[in-house]
Amino acid sequence: MAHFDPDFLEFFKELAPNNHKDWFDENRKRYHKNIKDPFYAFVDELIPEIAKIDKTKYDITAKDCVFRINRDIRFSKDKSPYKLKMSAIISPGGKKDKTYPGLYFEMGPEDFRVYGGVYMLDKEQLYDCREAIVNNLSKFNKIVNEPKFKDTYGELHGDQNKIIPKEFKEAGEKQPLIYNKNWYYFTKMDPEVILKDDFKDILIENYKIGKPVKDFFEKALY
Repeated sequence: MAHFDPDFLEFFKELAPNNHKDWFDENRKRYHKNIKDPFYAFVDELIPEIAKIDKTKYDITAKDCVFRINRDIRFSKDKSPYKLKMSAIISPGGKKDKTYPGLYFEMGPEDFRVYGGVYMLDKEQLYDCREAIVNNLSKFNKIVNEPKFKDTYGELHGDQNKIIPKEFKEAGEKQPLIYNKNWYYFTKMDPEVILKDDFKDILIENYKIGKPVKDFFEKALY
């Protein structure tokens, strides 16, 4: 049985040219019925399955994981009040923990995306991740070049520093990813995938493929 109705995608297609409060208020019941409620239910269903894979206690609910549809327009030239997608992050700390390498995914009419990795690291955490790569270079190279990972996610992305601590420079010549200040990976699929009966299985399988990289950074940080 599919988790989402086709109106999940149609709603956002219609919202795009009508991104204002009046239209949203007129369609608020529709939003709750076909977008928000099923999305929250899906995340609640997914949390224990991810926790089981991670062998970790996840004392959270969908409310701790799902990001608001309202955009933060305080510092943006684009004053459109609503996002054109739903998104959530599943990790022990949910959306409050911006460092833990959890499962982030977003669903909208353009595509469906799955992300993993580490972002928004402080100075000490960044050092720990670089040190883990340097001390386990063969293992790191193996997991980021694993065929399934490369077929699904391609490569690790991230912003880079021009200068890194001198103790990492020699290894950085062999592995340029040591210059990164964040490491993330993502894959995108046709938006219609969310309407499939086996959508949850597809998402979980993608999570499992990225898990060795996720586990590497989790160990480095925790």
